[in-house]
Amino acid sequence: MSPDHHHHNHHHNHHHVHVNNAQTRKILWISIVLNFLFVGVETCIGFWQNSLSLLSDAGHNLSDVFSLALVVLGLHLVRLHSNKRYTYGYKKSTILISLVNAVLLLVAVGAIIAESIRKLYEPVNIDGFVISWTAGIGILVNGVTALLLLKGQKNDINIRGAFLHMAADTLVSIGVVISGIVISFTGWFFIDPVTSIVIAIVILISTLNLLRESMRLALDGVPEGIEVDKVIQTMQEVKYVNEVHHLHIWAMSTTENALTAHVVIDDEHKASAVRKRLKEVLRTKNITHATIEIESDSGCCDKDC
Repeated sequence: MSPDHHHHNHHHNHHHVHVNNAQTRKILWISIVLNFLFVGVETCIGFWQNSLSLLSDAGHNLSDVFSLALVVLGLHLVRLHSNKRYTYGYKKSTILISLVNAVLLLVAVGAIIAESIRKLYEPVNIDGFVISWTAGIGILVNGVTALLLLKGQKNDINIRGAFLHMAADTLVSIGVVISGIVISFTGWFFIDPVTSIVIAIVILISTLNLLRESMRLALDGVPEGIEVDKVIQTMQEVKYVNEVHHLHIWAMSTTENALTAHVVIDDEHKASAVRKRLKEVLRTKNITHATIEIESDSGCCDKDC
C-alpha cells in the first residue's frame, strides 16, 4: 500500500468520525430541546393535578435532559486536543460523565420511591384523563428521541445510556397512560403512586447496568464486547507471531480502546510488517490505539530496545 493511499485512508476515517460526531450532536440538541419543553408541560400539569406519576416521570425526564447534556459535553471534550499536561487529551472525561449520569439516576430513583410511599398512605384525587393525555405526549417525545439515538448507541456507552433512558421513558409513559385510564374508570387513586414505584424499578434496573459498565471503564477494566483470549488468539494467528504477553486493554474514552503488548516473532526482519498487520487486525476488534513492542526469539529486536 502506498504511503499516499494510507494517508488518504487515515484522513477519510477521521473525516467520517467528525461527520458522525456532528450528526450525533445535532440529534442530541434536538432531543434536549424536545425533552426540556415536555418536562415543563408535564411538571405544570403534575402540580395542577397533584399527580405523582406525572411528577416522577417529569423528574426522570429532567434527569434525561441532564444526561443528554452531559453526552454533548463529552462529545465536545473528546474533540479537544491533547497537551503536555493531558497527553491523551480529555477523552477519559466521557467515562466520568457516564458515571455521574448513573449516580444522578440513582438519586432520582430514591426520591421517586420515597415520595410514592408517602402518597400511598395519603392518596389524592386526580383526573385520570388529563394524566393519560399528558403521558401520551411523553410517548411521542421519548419515542422520537429513542429512534434518533438508535443508530449511535451501538458504538458509545454514553449514547447507549441516553438511548436506554429514552426507551425506558417511553415504557414509563405507556404505564402512566394506562394508570390514567384505570383511574378514570375505577377511581382507584392509589394506582398513581404504585405506577411511580414501578417506574422507579424500571429506571433502577437500567441504571445498575450503566453504573457497572461505567465503573469498569473508570477502573481501566477491559471494555464490554472485547474478550482478552480472543484478542490474543487473533494476534497469534498473524504470520511470524510466536507469542503474545504483557497484554493490557483499557478504554481511553467511551468509544476508543487502547492496547499495549509484547509480541515475540521468529523473524526479526519482519518486525515492522508484523507490527503493521497486528494494528490492522486489532482495529477489527475495536482497538484503535495499539502500542506493540516486538521481541525476537533471539532477544529484543525493537530499534529503541
